Amino acid sequence: MWQSGAVTHDLNTLLEEIRAELAEAGIEDPVADAELIVGHVLQESRGRVQALAVMGSAVTAQQADAIRDLAGERAYRVPLQHLTGKAPFRGIELAVGPGVFIPRPETESVAQFAIDALQQVPSAEPIAVDLCTGSGAIALSLANEVPTARVWAVEKSVEAHAWASRNVTALGGGRVELTLGDIADLDRRDWESTQLSRSFAPLRGRVNVLVSNPPYVPADMVPRDPEVRDHDPELALYGGADGLDIVRIISRVARDLLVPGGLLVLEHAELQGRMIRDLLTADGWRAAATHQDLTGRDRTTTAIANDD
Repeated sequence: MWQSGAVTHDLNTLLEEIRAELAEAGIEDPVADAELIVGHVLQESRGRVQALAVMGSAVTAQQADAIRDLAGERAYRVPLQHLTGKAPFRGIELAVGPGVFIPRPETESVAQFAIDALQQVPSAEPIAVDLCTGSGAIALSLANEVPTARVWAVEKSVEAHAWASRNVTALGGGRVELTLGDIADLDRRDWESTQLSRSFAPLRGRVNVLVSNPPYVPADMVPRDPEVRDHDPELALYGGADGLDIVRIISRVARDLLVPGGLLVLEHAELQGRMIRDLLTADGWRAAATHQDLTGRDRTTTAIANDD
């Protein structure tokens, strides 16, 4: 919260200072990050920070020190979301931090395909599954935007599962079932062999939409951005030699779980669309199609479960 009283630092001057520091460090949008850092310390929205700057407001020495400390960490390429502890995603705000993949704006388009499909299901309680849920971003968006839906989510990482659990408790409204487990346990003939497979056995042939933002970075392609390379968990990034190891598992698992005509929705890298369409078609899916995100990049592939 902005404080009056013992003010010693002009807000505009402070913003200019940390914008310059962030720009020199190579931050993509130093203006936005500077305003968000100030907003976090002052407990104000970015719009309110802009208004305070226009009005020539000032901050206390303690607030200025906290702002400079966070700006310094951001200049070392610590993700902004790790500094604020939160990440906006569609209509919700997620708790995030070290150990969990930070949800990206492009994943909002992936969630939209799943939401649109769920809304068209002629059922009082459509069922969705989110594999590799991470922070729970997609699963919670489905539950939030399709209130009649029941959503099951799976996460392998203990650290990420802890963040997802926190978000599900805060935002799930009792409609998201979160499980810690390896989705490879669902890729078995014996659905009684593990705790995860036993919990999902009743869903076989009943799921209307299965969605995933899986690890899809090829093992030898290290991301360039320090925020991703140094801070996103490797388990959430790398998908084997060609990046599609987890996609192959999901293809098989989804065929068991989806109803005939159910929809599979996958996020992937821009150049993986054709490979994923070929993979899904070979696995017996129909109408495999790749779709562009809001920036015109091929980032989502959908397919429909066959009737057999």
